[in-house]
Amino acid sequence: MKRFFFSVIIAISTTVATFAQAPAYKLDFKIDGLNDTTLLLGHYYSESTYAKDTAKSVNGVFSFDGKKTLPPGVYFIIKGKIKLFELLIGNNQQFQMTTSTKDYVANMKVTGDYDNQLFFENMRFNVERNIEAEPYVKVMQDTTAGEEAKKTAREALTKINDKVIAYQDGIIAKYPESFTAKLFKTTKKIDVPEPPKRADGSIDSTFQLRYYRDHYFDNFDLSDEALIRLPRNIYKEKVDEYLDKLFVPEADTITAAINKLIAKTKKNQEAYKYLTWICLLKYQQPKYMGLDQVYVNLFDKYFASGEMNFWVNDQLKKNLKDQADRIRSSALGKKSNNLILKDINGNMRSLHSMANKYTVLFIYDPDCGHCKKETPKLVDFKNTTKLDVGVYTVSVDTSMTKTQKYVKEMKMEKFVNTCFYYSAVGLYRDLYDAETTPTIYILDKEKKIIGRKIPAAEEIGPFLERYEKFQEVKAKAASSKTSP
Repeated sequence: MKRFFFSVIIAISTTVATFAQAPAYKLDFKIDGLNDTTLLLGHYYSESTYAKDTAKSVNGVFSFDGKKTLPPGVYFIIKGKIKLFELLIGNNQQFQMTTSTKDYVANMKVTGDYDNQLFFENMRFNVERNIEAEPYVKVMQDTTAGEEAKKTAREALTKINDKVIAYQDGIIAKYPESFTAKLFKTTKKIDVPEPPKRADGSIDSTFQLRYYRDHYFDNFDLSDEALIRLPRNIYKEKVDEYLDKLFVPEADTITAAINKLIAKTKKNQEAYKYLTWICLLKYQQPKYMGLDQVYVNLFDKYFASGEMNFWVNDQLKKNLKDQADRIRSSALGKKSNNLILKDINGNMRSLHSMANKYTVLFIYDPDCGHCKKETPKLVDFKNTTKLDVGVYTVSVDTSMTKTQKYVKEMKMEKFVNTCFYYSAVGLYRDLYDAETTPTIYILDKEKKIIGRKIPAAEEIGPFLERYEKFQEVKAKAASSKTSP
């Protein structure tokens, strides 16, 4: 009896050990015509590619296997530096593929995974449609072709495109949970209905924008990390288009929109991490002035709070914080930090002592090629503007001699020219966001920052003209409110 009980234990233990050792993924390949070689399994991620596994091919037969499940996405097989073909990795990670070096896609046969079957069937379908479209494309590109011929070609291409759309719609309807269906849906357009009429017969002119914005991600699941690992970075493209084209470029508005998107990704840690990160980087050096406040908002909410601690190390967090603090210290609308630096004549000069209506703060490097192009434009602006503008320059070189030489060569005598090395208030880079040179700020008479990181010296004049007109409009509006 005891001997039987002991045998049962051994049998159960052996079975458990066998299951425990079973690979989480096992991808078997047989490629006719492939020489004995080493092959690489890689995948896309955002705008980069990464190696995941290697295998030895013997007589065209090889396998990739591992104890940890592969993250989902589009993968590829590489021989040396040559990409042989792409494949999908989804929920099912145990399948076989056979093909030939004569044509990897045309000869591909998949066993055990309907997702890759659909994937390769679609590639073969696209090859056929491209062959079908080729003569009509040539007609459209032929500058000698008549209008009637181009009309016929255009109609033919429309019919071919309709075939492709119908094929994709069929896959989406029949296999809605497949990876291939997800790929098709990423490029599907949102059908926006006509705006409804109000009770008074008028039409809401903002309806279609609001509808499109609300339904923009209907066909794209931001929480699906597989969509981060595509040959083309559609994930970032869609996020960029959404934020750039569907919202007013105002920091609080953009921050609120991003927070809503990020909330959709929290159920998937990788997507949560990725979306938060690309949005943070997007607004580190934004296209529109003042939108770097979005960077500060995102840092405070997701990084300073510890939300991203599951992947961010202490050094990275410190670097992000330093950047947020620099932006915070010199934000649009904020009273500027004072600089007290030694000028080229040996006198300590205060930025806040500038008595002009406007002050341009110009931070430059005498060895910077771009600075050498922008400085003459700034000199020309100062010499020609009718506005009361003073210029306070800060050389980021430690050499006063080099700074003096630069000032003389560039004819900057009308400016207050200082060198950062001789400071009574600390380093300029701790007081202003000026990681690159040249960096241009514009201050009003009270030394409030009204313009930050102006991209070029030639834009200072137009900027101040717009600012003056805006102030006039504000003054008139305020006057009309107070008048009886």
